[in-house]
Amino acid sequence: MSGSSDVTAHQHHADAAVDRAIAAFEAGHPVCIHDAADREGETDLVYPAHGVTPAAVTRMRNDAGGLVCVALPDDVADTFDLPFMQETLDHPLASDHDLAYDERSSFSLTVNHRETFTGIPDDDRALTITKLAEAAADPESFPFVDEFRAPGHVHLLRAAPGLLDQRLGHTELGIALAEAAEVPPAVVVCEMLDDDTAGALSPADARAYAAREDIPYVEGADLVARLG
Repeated sequence: MSGSSDVTAHQHHADAAVDRAIAAFEAGHPVCIHDAADREGETDLVYPAHGVTPAAVTRMRNDAGGLVCVALPDDVADTFDLPFMQETLDHPLASDHDLAYDERSSFSLTVNHRETFTGIPDDDRALTITKLAEAAADPESFPFVDEFRAPGHVHLLRAAPGLLDQRLGHTELGIALAEAAEVPPAVVVCEMLDDDTAGALSPADARAYAAREDIPYVEGADLVARLG
């Protein structure tokens, strides 16, 4: 009987975590997403792109410390003719790109908005990111080439066509969350790193950070179970 109660309690906790994450995205606020222990085993600080401010980029730099990337759905990337970088690099380095945690990388091009200067300061990157959200919200009419230039300082990620049915990376988890929250399908992901160990921040420490900052923390498996 207690085993059944434990399962029910876990499910309630998981559902509540997903509900909090959806509500945060609806409000333009971040969430912490841990993909899986048997995948990257990393927690990313994830924002809906339309809600990103210069202060949000500062937080990602200081509190997370990983690479600031913007994930887009496959159909949006296709509309803008954004390739998978691995498939377009004409260089021997791209010929053997085996990953220990996945079949392929999601990396596409790097871009800056044309109104940025160098593109790297927090206000420049925030402008590029929010313009990418604007582009993703209406890809058929957005003048992508007129608005952006490449290479730049914001890394683009292209989600798998089948989203969570095909790949369970932070790229797909974030896009699925944006769709559930009914916000523009563009999300910013930034890996959370540990200054002391020089590795990825542990799930326990990521949970503690999320609790201190009142940011929802959600497991990838719970997002898949609810949104997949």
